[in-house]
Amino acid sequence: MPLTFDYKVRDRTGNMVEGQLEGDSLALVVGKLREMGYLPLSVTPKTGVNVNREISIPGLTNRVKLNEIAVATRQLATMIDSGLSVVRALGILSGQVENKELSRVLGEVRMEVERGSSLSAACSKHPKVFNTLFVTMVQAGEAGGHLDSVLLDLASTIEKQAVLRRKIRSAMTYPIIVLSVMCIIFLALLIFIVPVFQKLFTSLHAKLPAPTLVVIGISKIVLSVWAVLLVAILVAAVVWLRHWIKTENGRLKWDGFKLKPPIFGQLVHKVSMARMAHTLGSLIQAGVPILESLDIVSDTAGNRVVGNALLDAKAGVREGRAFADTLRDHEEVIPPLVTQMVEVGEQTGALDAMLHKVGEFYDGEVETTVNNLTSMLEPIMTVVMGTGVGIMVISMYLPMFSYIKAVPTH
Repeated sequence: MPLTFDYKVRDRTGNMVEGQLEGDSLALVVGKLREMGYLPLSVTPKTGVNVNREISIPGLTNRVKLNEIAVATRQLATMIDSGLSVVRALGILSGQVENKELSRVLGEVRMEVERGSSLSAACSKHPKVFNTLFVTMVQAGEAGGHLDSVLLDLASTIEKQAVLRRKIRSAMTYPIIVLSVMCIIFLALLIFIVPVFQKLFTSLHAKLPAPTLVVIGISKIVLSVWAVLLVAILVAAVVWLRHWIKTENGRLKWDGFKLKPPIFGQLVHKVSMARMAHTLGSLIQAGVPILESLDIVSDTAGNRVVGNALLDAKAGVREGRAFADTLRDHEEVIPPLVTQMVEVGEQTGALDAMLHKVGEFYDGEVETTVNNLTSMLEPIMTVVMGTGVGIMVISMYLPMFSYIKAVPTH
């Protein structure tokens, strides 16, 4: 449904003009105003209740995915390389992207650039879409006069981050689904099946074996008010944990804990190494100074323990030490392979290329770990689910065998 936008523009004589215009999106309204010969200064959706207005749910309908940013960045680089101005390229891009939130943001970035802002400064006003890495690399590309090539490198970096995220999700999807199915089956048995058997056992007035008593006890708890209290406690614990993780100390301890489990910890560590290597390599390749690059990578590595190690390395580099030497002080976090590759890169003057090689190596390690984890979890989760259901069913049928033996034969 078309929306109504309030606009402020300047006409060809420089006079200010205000009015309203309907359109399906901000980008289309801005384009229509330009076709009318106006210079848009401000275009905002009309405030007030509009039954035709689309419902927007914060965090759900206004999300912009990494792969969408990567595609838009690559298209922007291609258009700039073809000779289009940044303003025109942004206008075309905002009109053709499918994500409405991204279209809106690109339209606003275009308007900021038209007013005289640099692309990096305009992007920095939208940190939820364009993070510090994006803004810094764009700024480096603008300063060096090679914005198109930097945008291509940036698109590749974002695509690799998106791939890593998908791999992590694929590793976690199967166990989450199986655990959810297990919980649903157990709850269904405890709520609907076990009470039926309980009434039968009560009418027979016989002594029940311990496993049966345990299952009946759990069923009573699930059907009582204690279950509501337990759920409330669990929800409160989850909310508290999420709040605690957002604190500096909580984030450090939680990220340290994530590195300790035998298999999942290795996966988290390898993902952090891949992300760190690719991001740092791209920043150095774009011409960002090493100290500033380490600052950015410490925030984007995905793990606070790794980030702190990079901040310590930054302090060593500032004192005049070689980057590889500073990394050796954190071999419990930074593997020797990374340190050795960094040392070779520093000696040959190809640190960015070596870091990308490190990133590619850990990309392969992540893929192998995910495949091994998935193949290992499938039979384990199947056995666990079958065992759990089997124990519950056997617990209910154990008394039946005793009753059958007690029944006289004649």
